[in-house]
Amino acid sequence: MSRARNHTARVLREWRLGRVSPQAVLVTSELATNVVLHARGIGDYFELVLRRREGVLVVEVSDSYQWEMPELRKPAEDETSGRGLLLVDALAQAWGVRPRVGAGKTVWVHLALRGDAEAG
Repeated sequence: MSRARNHTARVLREWRLGRVSPQAVLVTSELATNVVLHARGIGDYFELVLRRREGVLVVEVSDSYQWEMPELRKPAEDETSGRGLLLVDALAQAWGVRPRVGAGKTVWVHLALRGDAEAG
């Protein structure tokens, strides 16, 4: 997970998108954690894609786990996990899940870019 977070932070520095970096790194961390926790031992596919388009940063995390699509839920107060997608939902302009060709799924997140340097 640290490699995914570090990669996201490095790419966003290179793209001069520092203002969205904390949110993007947190989203990347939550999605990568979900792959590790829920797709562990199922397959060996993990992909992180970052794209910038039309004032939006697109973060996509794909894996080869095909049996269960992530769903937004509200965990009970005493649960120690299950809040990752709540964080993603709070930070994202939009997000969703789509099946991959073959096995697995891709979780995508759109984060709004603000400021002249970031909107282009």
